[in-house]
Amino acid sequence: MKKELLALSRDLHGMAALFLMPMVFIIVMSMALKDVYAPTTAHLTYAVLDQDQGKAAQELVARWQKERGAAQALPGDWRSEVRAGRLKYVLLIEHGFSSAVAEVGGTGHARARLFAEPGLDNGMFETHRVRLLAMVTQLRAEALLANLPDKIDLGELMGEVPAAAERMTSGARPSAVQQNVPAWLVFGMFFVVASIAGLFVEERSCGALARLRSLGVAPWQLILGKMLPYLWVNGIQAALMLAVGIWLMPLLGGDGLSLHGVHWGALVLMLLAISLAAVSLALAVASLVTTHAQAATLGPILNVLMAALGGIMVPLFVMPSVMQRIAAYSPMNWGLEGLLDVLLRGADVVGILPEVGRLCGFAAIMLVAAFALFRRQS
Repeated sequence: MKKELLALSRDLHGMAALFLMPMVFIIVMSMALKDVYAPTTAHLTYAVLDQDQGKAAQELVARWQKERGAAQALPGDWRSEVRAGRLKYVLLIEHGFSSAVAEVGGTGHARARLFAEPGLDNGMFETHRVRLLAMVTQLRAEALLANLPDKIDLGELMGEVPAAAERMTSGARPSAVQQNVPAWLVFGMFFVVASIAGLFVEERSCGALARLRSLGVAPWQLILGKMLPYLWVNGIQAALMLAVGIWLMPLLGGDGLSLHGVHWGALVLMLLAISLAAVSLALAVASLVTTHAQAATLGPILNVLMAALGGIMVPLFVMPSVMQRIAAYSPMNWGLEGLLDVLLRGADVVGILPEVGRLCGFAAIMLVAAFALFRRQS
């Protein structure tokens, strides 16, 4: 174990990659995906074309601007501006809108229309479309009630809408940081495969492994001696990544990682299970490769594939259903879902046992493979 720690201390570039690479990914991806988790709908550039100028039309424009911010001046050729994406959308209120809103049994021949640019995100488009429909529906209800023969207090009649939505969690709300810190933490912990594989090849080529074997050192002792230092490395990685999310991201203008309500025993157990799986996989790959070229390519390629399929690079909820089913077989996905259970869903030790069990089972299989491959090559 002392030899492994000495080798790690000499590999400064490798250690820098293990610690700095996940940090960079956390910062870049959290800032890039910030608006995916908290869409800034009020900041979309838009204009209004009110062809009606009636009372209902003016009320709709006032309510829309109150929620979405002030509209820009309408360009002369607004259709071309929208198609080119320089204007995100135009709210067009057609002639006769105000009378159509108050008309009983109206056909809706005059409408409030939303013309959006072709590249507007689907979710953003649906949010605006549904909100416009809700506003017009409310205006129509108010207009129809105002025309009833008996005087009715609309304020008392409308009251407070009897509907609400909330997340069933005592922890933090979902955000880009809450997704990306655990995601790239898992990726960084699995990235030790490149360092371990390179160290194995170096020791095999210089004869260090052969000399240790000739001195009677058993394969399990060699494997264990390489395993423990990297478990410590993974632990330092985890602490550093969590610190980046908690303290550095707010300084850069992003959301901060919240550990409010986190079960610390569950978090530590989950990180240990991820580390065991990552180091065991790295040892299996290291026992398989025989050259520096293989060590430098096989491990990173395997890492990237598991990350792409496991919801690390692309959040799982964005993937189609077939890809989500495939992701369920990625060890990185087990680690990510376990961390999300702890950080977002308030899971305790019992709640993460399925993910911990899968990761430990995977680690056991990889260790058996590492022993078998190491014995065959030595």
